[in-house]
Amino acid sequence: MAISVTTAMPTSFKVEILKAVHNFTASTGNTFKLALMVATAAGSGTYGAATTSYDNLTTDELANGNGYTTGGNTLTSVTPVADGTTAVCDFDNTTWSAATFTTCGGIIYNDTAAGNPACAVLSFGGDQQVSSGDFQIQMPAAAAATAIIRIA
Repeated sequence: MAISVTTAMPTSFKVEILKAVHNFTASTGNTFKLALMVATAAGSGTYGAATTSYDNLTTDELANGNGYTTGGNTLTSVTPVADGTTAVCDFDNTTWSAATFTTCGGIIYNDTAAGNPACAVLSFGGDQQVSSGDFQIQMPAAAAATAIIRIA
């Protein structure tokens, strides 16, 4: 069985926003991380809008080593703003250096909140491979049509 990843804002995240679980304010807010998943053929889970937590990854997360640290990279948050009538959240790009792995997606999650709640599930559109190099996630522009996390 292969891993299945659909880019989505988890339904649980929408509820948690209304319960004030997440604070994306730069430097004073929560700590957010991006954890990477294994290659498509190496995994078995299904991830998307029903994903509630980083803890759902279990064996579908990349193993510690080869340039990756279990739990993922800490993201540098940019304070949310409005773009028209859409609230947008952005992070700085993040890089895994001297890396050798294959990944098909990732989960942005709140490492500060109890239960490591998921904020976004990201599909990379297929397996992405790096061999003894840098693997960088380039975050899209913080705009209503492109921001990594946006609420319209």
